[in-house]
Amino acid sequence: MLLHLKSLRKFQHSGGWIKALLEEAENERMHLMTMVELVQPKWHERLLIFTAQGVFFNAFFVFYLLSPKAAHRFVGYLEEEAVISYTQHLEAIESGKVENVPAPAIAIDYWRLPKDATLKDVVTVIRADEAHHRDVNHFASDIHQQGKELREAPAPIGYH
Repeated sequence: MLLHLKSLRKFQHSGGWIKALLEEAENERMHLMTMVELVQPKWHERLLIFTAQGVFFNAFFVFYLLSPKAAHRFVGYLEEEAVISYTQHLEAIESGKVENVPAPAIAIDYWRLPKDATLKDVVTVIRADEAHHRDVNHFASDIHQQGKELREAPAPIGYH
């Protein structure tokens, strides 16, 4: 959002970064929507998600204003932890601790999975997405570390 506003204000292209970061945001939204479909959270769990999003958005907004470099690095580290968590979830599915239920239709459509896809397939593609997010955000932080603006280095492209 801030990059978009800066691009408009300065009449400059973003080097593909606006599109890349919007794709990342949409991809994360689909992770949430898929998990909501799988877990069917109760009203108080939905309230917790809503509250956490509100707090995180505002805190991250200020964080990004203060230091885009640190903000991207922080997200890169969060994504590293997400990859670890999804790897552990895959291990739980493979060991039988978590049932390998059929994938929800929303996941099959979004990730273009086979009609008989399972939770293991969904977690595998989400983990790959998180690894991509990790790499994109560390790359963005590295660009800032070099004293450059994101538009000076082409953005990584696409998920699928």
